Amino acid sequence: MSVKLAGKTALVTGGARGIGRAYALHLAGLGADVAVLDADLRSYRDFAGEQAEMTADSTMAEIEQLGRRSIGLEVDVTNSTAMDAAIAEITDQWGHLDIAICNAGGGSGTPAESKASEVSPELFDTVIQRNLYGTVNTCRAVAPGMKASGYGRIVTVASQAGRHGAPGGGYAHYGTAKAGIMMYTRYLAQELGPFGITVNCVAPGFIATGRLMPMFESQGVDRILDLIPLRRLGTPEDCARVVEFLVSELGDYVTGALIPIDGGSVS
Repeated sequence: MSVKLAGKTALVTGGARGIGRAYALHLAGLGADVAVLDADLRSYRDFAGEQAEMTADSTMAEIEQLGRRSIGLEVDVTNSTAMDAAIAEITDQWGHLDIAICNAGGGSGTPAESKASEVSPELFDTVIQRNLYGTVNTCRAVAPGMKASGYGRIVTVASQAGRHGAPGGGYAHYGTAKAGIMMYTRYLAQELGPFGITVNCVAPGFIATGRLMPMFESQGVDRILDLIPLRRLGTPEDCARVVEFLVSELGDYVTGALIPIDGGSVS
């Protein structure tokens, strides 16, 4: 096991499955203790592909198999009060929180019902709350402790959907939320830099998670690969390695940056 993050504590929202799980396990493999926050800590059970990848009954148990401590909390990131309480519980147990990966989010509805001029206020608000507000609530909760300690690494998670509009204008709520996360990251980096805290954003593209692969296959993987200069789908580990750069000493002088992880699919 690497000890690059030995002595560090980390938080991953949306860490029960998929890319969030990969972030959590990768950080643990680098020596960090990792808290996992999710609305459902066993949400992998809803997807056969995700369930097949599990090596224990939860991400927390997998982290402990790696010899690291873990805390699992079921929290709705759209609830700022609940997020404040969750971060307080983690810091009460571990004494400090050094790294926060704001991964929780996701879309809702279909492209047809989420076109830019037609999406309902209710659907738009649901996705903005889940993605943008969830990120803001997480950052707002972890910032005071990081400022007090004079150290912190925050990584927000956007998407290639926030970097270009989809043909036909569908999924506008999701793309808008992710674009908002990118700009919020830049503002937060400006504010927190003087306290020794870096804030950066990653924007994954077509990532082959257990949940998404059936959708990619239904759309035609070859058609998707034609959109990607590297001619392969990304993996959760591709994303986790970029996060490693941003939260370790390798990225100490990087803040306010947006790093696409999309194989070049958005030029």
